[in-house]
Amino acid sequence: LVVAVMFFALWFLVMGLGIIATGIPPTPEEFLRMFFFVVLSIVYVGFWLNLSILFSVRFRQAATSALSSIAVWLFFSVFFPLIIDLIAKALAPKEATQEAVLGYVSFIQNLMRLSPAQLFNEATMTLLTPSIRSLGILTLEQRVLALPTPLPLGQSLLLVWPQITGLVAATLICFAISYVMFMRQEIRSRSTAPKT
Repeated sequence: LVVAVMFFALWFLVMGLGIIATGIPPTPEEFLRMFFFVVLSIVYVGFWLNLSILFSVRFRQAATSALSSIAVWLFFSVFFPLIIDLIAKALAPKEATQEAVLGYVSFIQNLMRLSPAQLFNEATMTLLTPSIRSLGILTLEQRVLALPTPLPLGQSLLLVWPQITGLVAATLICFAISYVMFMRQEIRSRSTAPKT
């Protein structure tokens, strides 16, 4: 709740300053796109917060849990893309047929989507840029048939629905695991406490 209040306060402040500076209010669709971006940002920050809570419950020492959280964040932000790049170079298709290239790109994109940062980047890019019509590779036929008009908000949300679902699921899984671990530790500590 604190993170949500902070993000919404910052959003309204920035939007108000933007309206004062430019004198142009956002359209209802732009307002809704920004709203969903803020909600997505809250979920993304909530994932890292729940992961740090999970490490805090697991390790009990503040330094160990903080270093573990930072290590996981660094891995997914810096080292994971490098590892995927090495895998991509090693598995590059020898023959350049359309099926081989599409399968290869799809496999690499799915590997990248194991990272919460990649899910967040794809979702925000699609929500804030209505001209993005696909998150995968486009064939020549799809590019020719693509209309130059921007996608409506509903279509953008449908396009990023798997990324949003993945982030929400990861957030809830981290919270559920930390809750179960905490409750087990609490039950054990009460059952071993001396009775007065």
